[in-house]
Amino acid sequence: MNGDGPGGPAPVPPAAPPGPLEPWPATVRWQSISSDLIWVELLRLCALVTVVSIALGVSWSVTGAWPFGLALGGILLFAVWRAVTIVRAVRAWGYAEREDDLLVRHGLLVRRLSIVPYSRMQFVDVSAGPLERAFDLATVQLHTAAAASDARVPGLRPAEASRLRDRLTALGEDRAEGL
Repeated sequence: MNGDGPGGPAPVPPAAPPGPLEPWPATVRWQSISSDLIWVELLRLCALVTVVSIALGVSWSVTGAWPFGLALGGILLFAVWRAVTIVRAVRAWGYAEREDDLLVRHGLLVRRLSIVPYSRMQFVDVSAGPLERAFDLATVQLHTAAAASDARVPGLRPAEASRLRDRLTALGEDRAEGL
């Protein structure tokens, strides 16, 4: 017996709608960011871990105190854990342009979905630090009247960042005129 009833296969219950803890709408076409951002973040981590490791290593060799060695081991374990989370966190970033708003998602443990209406945008920034420029990346920062609602989209190619900035600015102006 395969579990089918006399009238055919057993009915499949309808899929439950996503709950409030499932913030990524499935009806949206998400754009991912460049995976080169992984290298930028890993290099930042390496720089930090190198400086802290050198300081702890020198302190340990000068004093011979075991807590410095323990701290050095802890920092190295933290670096390995953080490297794994960086890869997963960068892959979790995404954005989607809808008719009236921009959606930005990110986060692994704490997943965050920011919805920024075009009419609420005050200005849009494009920035790129030295590491981002070395990897041909830029970050789009959206500024709204509420400081807590500012959203950013890192890891975009400069051409895409400029296109997104220009489109968001134009849509923001159009929507603001309708208010």
